[in-house]
Amino acid sequence: MAAQKPVKKELILEKVKSVDTYIREIRGYLHEHPELSGKEFETTQFLQAEIAKLGLPITQIPGTGFYAVLDTKRPGKTIGLRTDIDALPIPESEVNLKQKKLHLSQNPGVSHTCGHDGHSAILLGTTKILTEWQDRLTGKIVFIFEEGEETNSGIPAMIEALRPLKIDAIYGNHLKSNLETGKIYIREGAIMAGTGTVAFDIIGRGGHASRPDLSINPVFAAANVLTGISIAWNNQRDITKTLTLGITQVQGGETYNVIPNSVYIGGTVRFFDREEGEKGFALLRKVSEDIARAHNCTVKFRDKMGIAIGPVVNDDALAKFTHKAVNELYPGSVVSDEQYIWYAAETFARYSELAPSIFTFIGIKNDSLGSGAEHHNDQFDIDEDALQYGVGAMVQFVTSL
Repeated sequence: MAAQKPVKKELILEKVKSVDTYIREIRGYLHEHPELSGKEFETTQFLQAEIAKLGLPITQIPGTGFYAVLDTKRPGKTIGLRTDIDALPIPESEVNLKQKKLHLSQNPGVSHTCGHDGHSAILLGTTKILTEWQDRLTGKIVFIFEEGEETNSGIPAMIEALRPLKIDAIYGNHLKSNLETGKIYIREGAIMAGTGTVAFDIIGRGGHASRPDLSINPVFAAANVLTGISIAWNNQRDITKTLTLGITQVQGGETYNVIPNSVYIGGTVRFFDREEGEKGFALLRKVSEDIARAHNCTVKFRDKMGIAIGPVVNDDALAKFTHKAVNELYPGSVVSDEQYIWYAAETFARYSELAPSIFTFIGIKNDSLGSGAEHHNDQFDIDEDALQYGVGAMVQFVTSL
């Protein structure tokens, strides 16, 4: 299969510089007009209008996600480039860690406090460059705009829509708040956690609190279940493998003198090894049922109980290739320290079902500007100088593969 003809480093850097104003404008507009997962209607219209200006055919999939294809009409690889497009239900602070933000959400209660506006700007900037260079490229490039990454709403339809395209490699990136601007994180193996949902009810029998002996109290059962889970988590699983348990909800009862019928327990599990994640959920189920039974209660596991998305695992060969290629474009910029492995989850994990995949982190931390607040925080902000590194790395990946 024909490979791309390498493009000189100087030419890529020059081209990236030429779209710098454009990607900042795109990011600014998207930041000021955020939309929630599955409701990115105006966002999709805006992005598709930009793609249409480049003359690329667009394929709409169920929901708000879509993809566009640049077909060079020459034999070669089919390469996927992906972004997410949704925002979060978080009211935005007017200031970051130091000063007033350059752009603010105009949609009350909704904000791009994770960086997806920057991801979309990076992909549009890359699309603009590669479309102008299509005469020197081979194969096909698929530009992927995914609905609802924060809620996993768009990924099932996107995976099915892309499957017939027979993609050879898929590249994605995420802005990273604790990584300095100018740094790009590339590493083999798992770099983002898989996630699962803890969701079950302890079922007893309600009654008057004056006669607890006539009821089956799920409150005490739930308390003992939580204690049992904590002890089992520390003593019945492989401590050499990272597996975190965060219990965040205990809900039951409406008033002081009524024993409730049930108590709900909710939370999340994070993992980097899917098999270990499955074992964790099996342990949760067994301990919960055994302890509940000792209290004459039962357990009802809700449909969402279990693994929701696997870890993001970079293909080893593709990661090594990307590390070398990006470091040639930006010498000294690539880092691979374990400290930047992220416990957050990402639907990008599922793209490895289609092809070898690589996910990189683009640093946005700049203390002088005040960027660097945690993702999903109302003070989250990005250093827009970082966007050029995202575009450059993505273009270098395509033109080198």
